[in-house]
Amino acid sequence: MEVLSALVPLAIKIGLDPELFEIGGLSITWHGLFTALGVVAGVWVSAILGRRAGIAEDTIYNMALALVIGGIIGARTLYVLENLDLFGDDPLEVFAINTGGISIYGALIGGTLGASAYAAWRRLPRWGVLADIAAIGAILGMAVGRIGDVINGEHFAKITDWPIGVLYTNPNSPSYPFFSNEPPLAQQPAVAYELVGDLIIFGLLLLVARRVFKRDGMVFFAWAFLYAAMRFGISFLRDDEIVALGLRMAQLIALAIMIATPVAVAFLLTRRPPARAERRRLAREEVSRE
Repeated sequence: MEVLSALVPLAIKIGLDPELFEIGGLSITWHGLFTALGVVAGVWVSAILGRRAGIAEDTIYNMALALVIGGIIGARTLYVLENLDLFGDDPLEVFAINTGGISIYGALIGGTLGASAYAAWRRLPRWGVLADIAAIGAILGMAVGRIGDVINGEHFAKITDWPIGVLYTNPNSPSYPFFSNEPPLAQQPAVAYELVGDLIIFGLLLLVARRVFKRDGMVFFAWAFLYAAMRFGISFLRDDEIVALGLRMAQLIALAIMIATPVAVAFLLTRRPPARAERRRLAREEVSRE
């Protein structure tokens, strides 16, 4: 440990067991707990913003349910596709989502598709407002969910040569081998950086919503671009597999989003926003549908 202290003076030790307890053979993990808390936090914030925007609460909750279901399916699906070799021996492990193993971009894509499908099915007129509200709630939920990832140590990062690092000292942690090495190898706290980045983006989106742009849908695209830019940079600290062009899968997706988002914003700005009276009429229609 003396060698480690000299190299990484601010090495943070996390000794919590990734598994909280077990019920009927079902493992309850820190990852699962904070994922659930993140969903609750995101829906709660979205409901508050929805009421202020004149959106019926039932609309917010139903759309949030569609978003969560789509997000869970998308998160696990993309993770499995990226790690097919992990499920060859036991295909049923594909459904063991409670033990960890999700793709945040899969969650974003699946959640967006789920919420969009619900909006199209109900023919909701104010899709831009709903997308903005969902984006603000989603980024807060992502930040809360990342707390479980920090505790579990399931996302491997590069060995740090910075003054700060993280060590997982519980033998049940996937990152424990880094600690058991001689000398112990501290990782970059990449997931913790992302948690902080999510909270910063949450604050920026509130600023965008209140002071910068009044065009419906702008907050959603700001969320997409800001998160993609943040994830692109932080992924250089992750120990994920290189896919192409020296980049990881998350970076390739982020790059595509950063290219597509300005095009979508330019298209949005060419559309005439509805007048205030029209917006009120649409809000009344929405309430009557519920």
